[in-house]
Amino acid sequence: MTDDLPPPVFARVTHIDCRVDQRPWPWAEAERERIDAHWAAQVGHNPALFDGKVLVLHTGGVDGDVFRAAYLETRFSRFLAWRDFGFPDRSMRNGFAMAALRSAEGAYLLGVMGPQTANAGKIYFPAGTPDPSDVFDGRVDLAGSVARELEEETGLTEADVTFADDWTVVSHGQRIALMRRVESPEPADDLRARILSTLAREKQPELSDICVVRSEADIDEAAMPPFVVAYLRKAFAPRS
Repeated sequence: MTDDLPPPVFARVTHIDCRVDQRPWPWAEAERERIDAHWAAQVGHNPALFDGKVLVLHTGGVDGDVFRAAYLETRFSRFLAWRDFGFPDRSMRNGFAMAALRSAEGAYLLGVMGPQTANAGKIYFPAGTPDPSDVFDGRVDLAGSVARELEEETGLTEADVTFADDWTVVSHGQRIALMRRVESPEPADDLRARILSTLAREKQPELSDICVVRSEADIDEAAMPPFVVAYLRKAFAPRS
C-alpha cells in the first residue's frame, strides 16, 4: 500500500540516458498462469484493454545530473498484474515520463482518466508506460514519449508549448515519475476549453475531463497518485 511507503524522493536531472535490454522477466514467466487469469478477469470487466508491449525498468536511477536506466520489454498484462499484485518483484520499477502542463498564469492542468482505461477516474499529468514506439537504436526516448503522450491525450503539439530543459525525478516505491514541465502561453481556462474541444471530437478519448490546479487547495489526494500530490505541493510551496 502506498500509505506504508516513505515520502517521495525528488531529484533534478538535465539528461536522460535509457536503453532496452533484450532479456526475459523471470517473475512474469514464473507467474504466467496467475497473470493470465488476472488478465482474463480484467478484460471481462473492461473489454477495451489491450495487451500490447510495454517497457519496465529493471535497473538504474539518478546518477548526478543524469537519469540512467535499462528497461526490458514485456506485455501489458504482465505489467498490470505486477502492479495489481502489489509489485511483488521488487527488482523492477515502473519508470515513466509525465508532461507537467502549466498554463500562462502558473496553474497546472491534469487529465481525468476515462472509464475504458486501466486507471479510470485517476487524475494525473499526461503520461504513459514507455513502449517499443519510444525506442530508437536501442535507446528509450522519454522526451519523445512525453511529447507523444501530450499530443495523444490533449491534442497539444510541440508547436503549442515549450518543454523545459531539465526534469524532476520523483521516486515513490516502485514508481519513478520523470516530470518534464511543459509551459503553455494560454490561460488555464482557455487551455482547458481547447483540450475539452479536442476530446469531444474523439470517438473514445483517453481522458474524460481536465482538472485545473491553481493552488494546494485544488489538490485531490483521493484521485491523484501520491507522487503527483507531492510534485504539486512542492510546486506551490512558498519560495524562501
